[in-house]
Amino acid sequence: MEKIVNALITGLAQGSMIALVALGYTMVYGILKLINFAHSEIFMMGAFAGLFGIAAFGGDSAPLFAGVAGTLCAMAFAGVLGVVVEKVAYAPLRSRGRGLANTRITPLVTALGMSVLLQNLAQLLFTARYRGYPQLLPIEHTRQVIFVTSILVMIGLELLVRRTWTGKAMRALSVNVEAARLMGVRTSRIIALTFLTGSMLAAVGAVLYCLDQSQVYPTMGVVIGNRAFVAAVIGGIGNITGAMLGGMLIGIIGEMTKLTPYSGLQDVLVFAVLIGVLLVKPTGLLGTTGTEKV
Repeated sequence: MEKIVNALITGLAQGSMIALVALGYTMVYGILKLINFAHSEIFMMGAFAGLFGIAAFGGDSAPLFAGVAGTLCAMAFAGVLGVVVEKVAYAPLRSRGRGLANTRITPLVTALGMSVLLQNLAQLLFTARYRGYPQLLPIEHTRQVIFVTSILVMIGLELLVRRTWTGKAMRALSVNVEAARLMGVRTSRIIALTFLTGSMLAAVGAVLYCLDQSQVYPTMGVVIGNRAFVAAVIGGIGNITGAMLGGMLIGIIGEMTKLTPYSGLQDVLVFAVLIGVLLVKPTGLLGTTGTEKV
């Protein structure tokens, strides 16, 4: 029984980190109907920025200050990188108009290209060497901090989206971009803010993830990015609460699987759950069915 309780606690901590990354996928999709595959590489870049920030602020001598300052550095770097990716890769595609026959596939291919570009850029800058994060706190305290921080960040995001003018503008764009523009919403600015917010959340998740269990390396975004994308789809992509729920569910499934003889089939079980959810409810657990006029 004790092992099950510990697995649940660890799963909640793991799931909360996955949910932070999944929120970036779901926010961008909710507004642009775009799967930003480069988001996993922004997660990876944020992890590197956090590592260098913690080292610069003295991770061994002042662990608490270095952890907070390093996380803020990672958030700032990832946020700027996310906005740059949007301006360089996606904004020019939107400016071409909606009359092109390949407007749905072109952003998808562009996102894949940006993902590969950032991954290879990281290998060029940081080499393929694995780099370990310093242990700022004992592991049991680290997981408590991870869970509490993730919950506070998610609550803050929910308040931003539901209670502020910026959040209202984001929700307006998710319904109809053109109508929002006609109502005076500066759509380019709101889209940039969405990428900024999602990228900063990914950086928080990256630092917490690495403090808990992982080393930093250029391809680390692939695994966590896949899990975060699955979490967003399971919860209902485009739904913020659904992304949180999906992340928690995947974290718990992964840790509970480790208690069985089939611990190596963790990802297999996760994708099996994804298929099962989509067969029963194609829009995800909290997703809603929409109508599209043609």
